[in-house]
Amino acid sequence: MKVAYDPHLLGPEGEQIAADYLAREGYRIMERNYRFHRNEIDIIALQKQTLCFVEVKTRFSSAHGHPAEAVTPQKQREIIKAARAYLTLFGKIDTDCRFDVVAILVQGMEENRINSFTVEHFQDAFWASS
Repeated sequence: MKVAYDPHLLGPEGEQIAADYLAREGYRIMERNYRFHRNEIDIIALQKQTLCFVEVKTRFSSAHGHPAEAVTPQKQREIIKAARAYLTLFGKIDTDCRFDVVAILVQGMEENRINSFTVEHFQDAFWASS
């Protein structure tokens, strides 16, 4: 019997998994769900001296492609726009930064919660042109 799962919970749960993963890897989480107008960055984290803008994609299956493939060129432009606003707002224009993607593939659930998954972290997944 298939367990009913609210798909609106998948994103936030995946973002928490990603934040926990990054923290274990030594990143310092600076912001979660940073918004600039209609654009959002899931996680902003510091790895040593590099500011990382992280997009998280969580999927139940890769039947329609790998989760990271959902970070389309349009989505990249939106993240870049929000990142530029963040850098300007906080006076960090000269900060080293990069754009990462964390892809989470759910493998199992228990009591309507993700309990088994794989995490793939793609550093420098895309770049902003000048």
